[in-house]
Amino acid sequence: MSSAAPHGFGGRTLDEWLAYQEQIHPQSVDLGLERVRAVAARLGLPQPGGRTAIVGGTNGKGSTATFLAAFAQAHGERVGLFTSPHLLRYQERIRIDGAQAQDALLVDAFEQIEAARGSETLTFFEFNTLAALLLFRAAAVETTVLEVGLGGRLDATNLVAADVAVLCSVGMDHCDWLGDTLEAIGAEKAGIFRPGQVVVLGAESMPSTVGAVLTRLACKVQVAGVDFHWHVHADGRWNLHTGSLNLAGLPAPAVPGAIQYCNAACALVALIGLRGPRPVNRAAVDSALRNVRLPGRLQFIPGEVEWVFDVAHNEPAAAVLARELRARPRRGRTIAVFGMLADKDVAAVAAQLDALIDHWFLCALQGPRALNAEQLQLRLNSIHGSVELCRDVKSACAAAASLARPGDRVLVCGSFHTVGPALQARGLY
Repeated sequence: MSSAAPHGFGGRTLDEWLAYQEQIHPQSVDLGLERVRAVAARLGLPQPGGRTAIVGGTNGKGSTATFLAAFAQAHGERVGLFTSPHLLRYQERIRIDGAQAQDALLVDAFEQIEAARGSETLTFFEFNTLAALLLFRAAAVETTVLEVGLGGRLDATNLVAADVAVLCSVGMDHCDWLGDTLEAIGAEKAGIFRPGQVVVLGAESMPSTVGAVLTRLACKVQVAGVDFHWHVHADGRWNLHTGSLNLAGLPAPAVPGAIQYCNAACALVALIGLRGPRPVNRAAVDSALRNVRLPGRLQFIPGEVEWVFDVAHNEPAAAVLARELRARPRRGRTIAVFGMLADKDVAAVAAQLDALIDHWFLCALQGPRALNAEQLQLRLNSIHGSVELCRDVKSACAAAASLARPGDRVLVCGSFHTVGPALQARGLY
């Protein structure tokens, strides 16, 4: 199916452009590079100038990409960072030197893409990727960091032949598109690798399909726990040891959670690969670790009632979240504000958290892939906590705040589409 570009498409606002992009392709996800590659060629894309890193994985890729961009920027590089999805504002997805993309520049990029696409249809994410590459080119960024959207091999970000690739993890998620085994998913995610490329793996244990691609392409592989190691001290400071660099007494990452040491370590090793012979500056690393911000990732808001926000939306991420909650016990109850999308394994995520939750507020989300509260409840297996249904995230947060007492904890999780509106409802974003 194709949809020709209309004449006179200028003059749209950013919101009008985003609504239009959601309509012109018959599927919200349509993996494949032929259409987007054709449009990219007409735009003179995709290869950015300078050095480029691509970051994939089931979990951890958003954090790792953000760390890597922060490290590069702290070294004085002009940095373009592309991530997805967003919590509240589309502009969050495209950042240059940490600043969100300006509306006028996004609109200009969309107009260029629309003029170039002809009869090709593009998904919302493909528009997004091309816009990021256009803005990075216009800003003459020196370092580009791209977070894979879904999978890798057929993801729009894979238009770019990156200098460094990071594969943070491989787990069961997006099975409808990537396959229903870890081997199949691993093969898709390994599609971002290039011959002779520096590749950083965030775990020693990876599906054999990942190793097969690395061997075939003769990549220069750095494996967490094998080729680089880190040690965390009781006070949160940590040491990193690589084949070429040893850093002792690094400050704890400003993004909380034990997993963030792994993500930061992978980002540092990727930085070494990007910089080549240029040395890594210790003061720049320290500054980036102290100042990096990533809302909605194990974000604890202390108080008589503690609020926790985490975008965990698959079983491995929920398992990490559960471990962190057990490591920080509260004397009272845990109340969950929980919403998920229809293409996620609701029962598996809930099962990881079930033993920790005393009361569930199930909330409806917005968008074409959303579940309402009734549909969400039907997907839950037997859970031990009591359940209430809410019409949206805002009302669920209000109900949780009303129910909570000093010593209790409110956990908001399940999706970016849950955490973003919740942070807004609580006046935190």
